[in-house]
Amino acid sequence: MDACCEVRPIGERQRRILHVVLWINAVMFVVEFLADMLGDALVYGVSLYAIARGPVWQTRAALLKGAIMAAFAAGIVVEVLVKLARGVTPSADVMSGIGLLALAANAVVLAFLWRRRADDLNMRSVWLCSRNDVIANVAVLLAAAGVGLTDSAWPDIIVGLAIAGLFATSAVDVIRSAVQPVT
Repeated sequence: MDACCEVRPIGERQRRILHVVLWINAVMFVVEFLADMLGDALVYGVSLYAIARGPVWQTRAALLKGAIMAAFAAGIVVEVLVKLARGVTPSADVMSGIGLLALAANAVVLAFLWRRRADDLNMRSVWLCSRNDVIANVAVLLAAAGVGLTDSAWPDIIVGLAIAGLFATSAVDVIRSAVQPVT
């Protein structure tokens, strides 16, 4: 049987953890109205699909997750450019409220994934996405405080660019790991 169609025994712990984080993120997707949690839910769904498949599917899943992270980084850059063009200062209260809720959900997800983060490329890439989300949530809370103190959009813009850089770096790392031959 070729590696593409190989089905292997499913890691029950991985499956259980991925089901939990998939549902947490699916619920947050509704709360954040199609924001970044949709990307996260796609990442976890793809990961759940890939765990029972062979290395070819796991590599494809990692490439897709890297592409999603790269798209998220690009989306943030576009959002920053739109904010600059419109000159609108975001609401610090809204940023804080959504940021706290997202941080709580993402911290739980990260805790679930912590012990499985080094299992394989599939789980490592999922963990990186979740780690990035927690870092981004904390950064958004700091930006909200900056916006509230300065009544300026600049703290949000600067943090947005930093978050885009974080996701772009992770995307390159995951894609690079996925295309390297297995030794």
